[in-house]
Amino acid sequence: MEKITLNVQGMSCGHCVKAIEGSVGELKGVSKVKVNLEDSKVDVEYNASEVSLDTIKETIDDQGYDVQ
Repeated sequence: MEKITLNVQGMSCGHCVKAIEGSVGELKGVSKVKVNLEDSKVDVEYNASEVSLDTIKETIDDQGYDVQ
């Protein structure tokens, strides 16, 4: 299991948390997603053999947020 913390800009409310946790959490291979609004960070635990980091970043980007 891989663990990564992504810096994500543009998150400001509970809707943002639900949008990211919901969309990334649905990806096959993602076991845990936790958004921290105050720090603008998203912690993700995932199985790299099932989902790529690029796919996770693209999914967050598709929700309208900027992954750095």
